[in-house]
Amino acid sequence: MRTLGERYELEQRIGIGGMSEVWRAHDVVLDRTVAVKLISPELDGEETSVERIRAEARSAARLVHPNVASVHDFGTSTSFPGREVPYIVMELAEGETLAAHLRGGPLDWRIAVRVCAEVSAALAAAHAHGIVHRDVKPANVILTPAGVKVLDFGIATPAGTPDPTPDGIVVGTPAYLAPEQLDQQPATPAADMYALGVLLYYCLTGRLPYTACSTTQLLGERKRQAPEPLPEIDGLPPEVADLCRRCLDDDPERRPTSLMAALLLAEVVDARVYVPMLSATPRPRTTQVSPWTERAAVESTEAMAVDGHPTEWAC
Repeated sequence: MRTLGERYELEQRIGIGGMSEVWRAHDVVLDRTVAVKLISPELDGEETSVERIRAEARSAARLVHPNVASVHDFGTSTSFPGREVPYIVMELAEGETLAAHLRGGPLDWRIAVRVCAEVSAALAAAHAHGIVHRDVKPANVILTPAGVKVLDFGIATPAGTPDPTPDGIVVGTPAYLAPEQLDQQPATPAADMYALGVLLYYCLTGRLPYTACSTTQLLGERKRQAPEPLPEIDGLPPEVADLCRRCLDDDPERRPTSLMAALLLAEVVDARVYVPMLSATPRPRTTQVSPWTERAAVESTEAMAVDGHPTEWAC
């Protein structure tokens, strides 16, 4: 069994991407299960790359929020002779990805709104720390029994930081990139909000707001015309459709903030979310059961209609 830093025993690979792979691992010091993300640094400027990833891990470690998968540790491994391979140790979120849930088609609109409310709350916490995620997508959202966990702040960056990647290469998933990201402009919270708009659209419809069969066609389509408007969805409050439209605006200045989106979406389904404001005394999260079923969505909506009580916001 491979061990990193004489502490993390890699047990099973649970994910792989172009520049990284994620392992389920055991922390022998604290006797707990964790997720370890091994990252391949760029061949050019490897030392600078390791330091950049270390800085990004430090930024992500500052985020303490119930909808954010916590970062526990950072280290390097000499798995390849003469090369340092950085790794990030994170909380292992137990559950299914939103991508897996969406394989069965669109979500009930109440579930979709609840999911995106919690994703927005996670982004609000990041944005309050000056951090931009840059890769909000269904594969980076885990639905756990206690609620949403947003994963992979591994390519997160301080807001307004110039993109260090070579010309012609963009960081993130093409379908969820804001127009300004395609031009490699500095990442801002508004870019995450564009991705949230795509995510909300996908959850509600089961498809992207663009018609394309390949990444090349997708990028060309996006440069030619605006995203398709949401189709009519029975029962969907108009303010949700309006929020989705505004998130997908080409102009970053016209997109809503993550805090605004979290509050609006949570109010629609009478959900409770943690946001970085509104109360000097932190109060505990009160949702204890999994809300990711149609029954839970219906019961939540019926309870809201009967009780008529105001939504309570917790810090």
